[in-house]
Amino acid sequence: MTSNDKLVLALPNGRILSEVLPMLARAGIAPEPAFSDPAARQLRFATSVPGLDVVRTRAFDVATYVAFGAAHVGVAGNDVLMEFDYDEIYAPLDLGIGRCRVSVAAPVEAVAGEDPSRWSHVVVATKYPSITRRYFAARGIQAECIKLSGAIELAPALGLCSRIVDLVSTGATLKANGLVEVERIAEITSRLVVNRAALKTRHAEIAPWIDRLAEVARAA
Repeated sequence: MTSNDKLVLALPNGRILSEVLPMLARAGIAPEPAFSDPAARQLRFATSVPGLDVVRTRAFDVATYVAFGAAHVGVAGNDVLMEFDYDEIYAPLDLGIGRCRVSVAAPVEAVAGEDPSRWSHVVVATKYPSITRRYFAARGIQAECIKLSGAIELAPALGLCSRIVDLVSTGATLKANGLVEVERIAEITSRLVVNRAALKTRHAEIAPWIDRLAEVARAA
């Protein structure tokens, strides 16, 4: 079997990776040792399953790789799925990992002095402009989004915006930067995602892995 014949599973770097690897192991999928070697420069890795390779990429990029068919299967947070809303992606399984939330946060001093019901326009720093615009539009508020990729908590202190929309887990980072969570937009977990076309053309290969990971998730 050539590399072009193998299924490709896209995994996100970061916290979700540490949670999903034990689930994959229980399902019988173990990446080759180089996958865990920080000195390794390769980006695609073989696994204990002869017909399956894994790639490791930024969490936001997993959905794009799967949507465009570069990877057949992946693991992505539903924050990413909500942001991009790709028609080409099917998300059959909530893995129950990577729990956090997408929230609106603001400086502590601003919360006491403003009435959100009177807003008509807000300036928001976020890496989720689509989610942010939809959320505020549903309340009749125009959101001017400033897209940032990191250190979003700095934006209000530097005068860039009045609000941020970001992932929140414990809230410790917000507190350390003088911010408070004021509204929750969505609860987030990580999902198994599949390219819809691949599920049709390679159903016999992909469907058993969906079933196996569903069993692992139920047993967790």
